[in-house]
Amino acid sequence: MTIAPAHPGAPPRPSLIDHFEKGLDSPICLTWELTYACNLSCTHCLSASGRRDPNELSTEECKAIVDELQRMQVFYVNIGGGEPTVRPDFWEIVEYATAHDVGVKFSTNGVRITPEAARRIADNGYIDVQISLDGATAEVNDAVRGRGSFDLAVRAMENLREAGVEGFKISVVMTRHNVPQLDRFKALADEYGATLRITRLRPSGRGADVWDDLHPRPRQQRELYEWLVAHGEGVLTGDSFFHLSAYGEALPGLNLCGAGRVVCLIDPVGDVYACPFAIHDEFKAGNITTDGGFQNVWRDAELFAELRTPQKGGACASCHFFDSCRGGCMAAKFFTGLPLDGPDPECVRGFGEQLLGARDDSDRPPRPTGDHSHLTSPPRPRATSRPVPVTIGRANPGRPPVSACEENPLAGFVPDRPPVGAPTADPAAGTSTGQSGGGCACGAGGCG
Repeated sequence: MTIAPAHPGAPPRPSLIDHFEKGLDSPICLTWELTYACNLSCTHCLSASGRRDPNELSTEECKAIVDELQRMQVFYVNIGGGEPTVRPDFWEIVEYATAHDVGVKFSTNGVRITPEAARRIADNGYIDVQISLDGATAEVNDAVRGRGSFDLAVRAMENLREAGVEGFKISVVMTRHNVPQLDRFKALADEYGATLRITRLRPSGRGADVWDDLHPRPRQQRELYEWLVAHGEGVLTGDSFFHLSAYGEALPGLNLCGAGRVVCLIDPVGDVYACPFAIHDEFKAGNITTDGGFQNVWRDAELFAELRTPQKGGACASCHFFDSCRGGCMAAKFFTGLPLDGPDPECVRGFGEQLLGARDDSDRPPRPTGDHSHLTSPPRPRATSRPVPVTIGRANPGRPPVSACEENPLAGFVPDRPPVGAPTADPAAGTSTGQSGGGCACGAGGCG
């Protein structure tokens, strides 16, 4: 798509997509996962989070990244995980970023959005918070995110509203079980003075194990598209539904895969990936600690240079909807075993579904790189595996600072009152959340 010329006979002006396709000097949307530690075990977690990596970046290394982002004039970062707020230095890093002209949007399940934390957010005009919620009811949400997690999110939203935080986000990953709840999600956002943000389920991380069970069916894709056409101006989508544009008119936002062009991911150990949903060695561009810093990786990595060449379209080039959907999501294709120049697995014309149906047992899709799921959790081949329950804690003033190699995501917390009906320990998982435990991840002993 190009912009019409200013004068008759003049060549068409390049559109924003034309510029974005060739890559920018700095990313527009940089996702930064501070930790893989998490108190939940969501079945669709894109980074397969749970345990802290013993090699995650130190506080000073994180501040050095912020300094570099400031020099690159990166406007803001999306901080996630894992559950980023369980890092003991979370607020130190966030407030260092905002003091150095880098705004912060962070995603959380709400475990540490206390009244005090909510006031801290309200007092800083450069912090935006997203509360993750995958069901408008506890029944739907907790089946994916863990028992008690709905109440945890609601408590966080109540604290934010009470502190006067306006326009925070309720972030929803769309599944076949919550598409019918779209109106209820919007009403929930309106009730709390929040903005609804919905994103697409990808077969990334643990999501690869539950993709067949959770991704919306074709008729629900159409339902989602029509709802976005009707309500899209008041709802954020993270530009993740551009594959649905083939139904008709283009949806608001960037109708283009921005991987390595305008977006990328920094993981907890400093590896840089082209896309937050493509955590695999195939899409790793480098490491900020060994390859000369983030700027060098972003501007000079061979992988990013390849991704910034114009798309040919492959098997989709002959489809007259290609200019709308641009072939769909790279990560969704890769982790379902489809060719990157082929149709999206959720292609609205059914071409991806045809290719998926033609696979045999020997066509095993690639597996995501790294699994940080809780060591004590049972194997989770399907969505029916039992999640680790949520318990809410408070800081333990008598405990020394958490060591750099502590695996337990809530080390330094002591259990407080758990959500109604939730035990403090899950016999199936073999762990008690909210208390330190387990061995030292680095094997040195004496940690935690």
